Parts: sequence; structure tokens; C-alpha cells
Amino acid sequence: MLKYILLSLSFVSAIAASAQTFTVYTAADMKPISIDSAALSLSTANVVFFGEQHNDSLTHVAEYELLQALYKIRQQELVLSLEMFETDCQPVLNEYLAGFINEDRLKTDGRAWNNYTTDYRPMVEFAKLNRLPVIAANAPRRYVNLVSRRGMASLDSLSKEAKSWLPPLPYDTLAGAYHEKFMSLMSGHGSSNIYYSQSLWDASMSYSIYRFLKGRKNKRKLVYHVCGSFHSDGKLGTAAQLLKRKSSLVIKNITALPSSMYEKMTKEELAAIADFVIVTTP
Repeated sequence: MLKYILLSLSFVSAIAASAQTFTVYTAADMKPISIDSAALSLSTANVVFFGEQHNDSLTHVAEYELLQALYKIRQQELVLSLEMFETDCQPVLNEYLAGFINEDRLKTDGRAWNNYTTDYRPMVEFAKLNRLPVIAANAPRRYVNLVSRRGMASLDSLSKEAKSWLPPLPYDTLAGAYHEKFMSLMSGHGSSNIYYSQSLWDASMSYSIYRFLKGRKNKRKLVYHVCGSFHSDGKLGTAAQLLKRKSSLVIKNITALPSSMYEKMTKEELAAIADFVIVTTP
């Protein structure tokens, strides 16, 4: 019980800050609902994607509260998956969750993002406290950088051990809507290699989730995957890669937007990118 009290106290400022700072909407009709109602609908999926804005602190409060709400429903069937940790750091993350190493070692050896303490630590600590698995889902940055410089074929020359941290090669690059969206974002200046490096992130995250759910004991789990919204909006990117790996999976997604972005979008645009929309108001 003491652990629960201490954990709650450590997060109290973040939770208090969330009051009246974000609103959850059903994307189909943009009606406001509670986070618990959204969680109830999302809980029937195999995988829930939370598409965040990395630099929006209120987004991180919302995703933490949704994690809590999903846990109330699915309990030990819930799994946290993070873009923010890379696949070769999975042993480090597992050791931290098991209590073998301290948090400083996790942040150093696990190459945690600079905003880990303020934005992602609450979710990892919640998972640790409740003994939930956490998937280090993303491709190691050194290999993403290699592709951006030398192309996809450069991965073929890596060692067997290095390839074990990557999805099966060659990976899918999702020609079509996702490619067009990416090139539009890059204003037409993105090279093929830059797009292939983006695709490596998506292929890696999707494969990490797929590989976990493929385990005999994990088929009934609900994976809650937190990533940048570009990776999951419109159920493109990582979500599309995952459905290519197993089309029978039920996938639902959330996109989080600051009010300044939300006000520029039509209802039709919002309905096309997510099942639920979270609007943050700084």
C-alpha cells in the first residue's frame, strides 16, 4: 500500500495540472466524453495507438490517465509499448522493471529520451508497480541513421546480432497514402532514403508489437502503444504495417492535438485520422 501512496504522490502535480486542460472527443461526431468512457470503447481492441505531440506536456498527462483507465478494465492483460525505447534496450528495460537496476542505469543504458523524467516516467513507473510488460518498440537510432545515409540495402551487411533488433528484411515501405503524406510534410524535399528511414521506425514498432502478441501467452493482451501521431494518424504508418503483419487484429487509435491545431481542422479531417481526438488547451 505504501508503494501506491508514494507513486500517487509523485504524480499528483501532473494529474492536478490536467484539470480542464484536455478534452476527449469521439472523432465520428466530435462529442466530448470522459476518459473512462473512451477507455471502455478502446478496451475491446487488440492494439490501441496513442498518437502524441512529443513536445506537448498535456498530451503526456492524457496518455498517462488513459493508461490508468485501461488498467481498471483490462488489469494484467494490459501491455505498455513505447516508441521512446529502442529494441536493443529491451533487456535494460526488463531489468529495471524487475528491480535489478536503478533508474539512473535505465536512463543511461536504456538511452531514455531527454524528456523521459517529466513525460514518460509516470507510465513506466505505473507499469512497474502493477507488473505490466513494457515493449521497447523502436528501431535503434544508429540503424535508422544508416538507412538515411546509405539506403535500405545497407542493413543487409549488418551482423546477425544487429539484425535481431530489426524487423525481418527487407521491410515494407508502404507506398501510397503514407508516402504521399510524408513527402507533403517534407514539402517535396525528402529523399527516398529519408522516407525509408521513416519506414524503418514504422516497420520496427509494428514488428515489436506483432512479435509480442504472437506469443502463446500474450494473444489475449491489449497493447497500448504510445508514439508520435504521424506514425498512427489515419491508421497509416505503424498501424498499417501492423495490419499487414496480421490483418485480423482490431486496432483503435487516438490522436492528440493542441487547440491551435485542432481549430484549423474540419470535422471530416478529424474523423479520418482517429477514433478519438484529445484536444489540449495550454
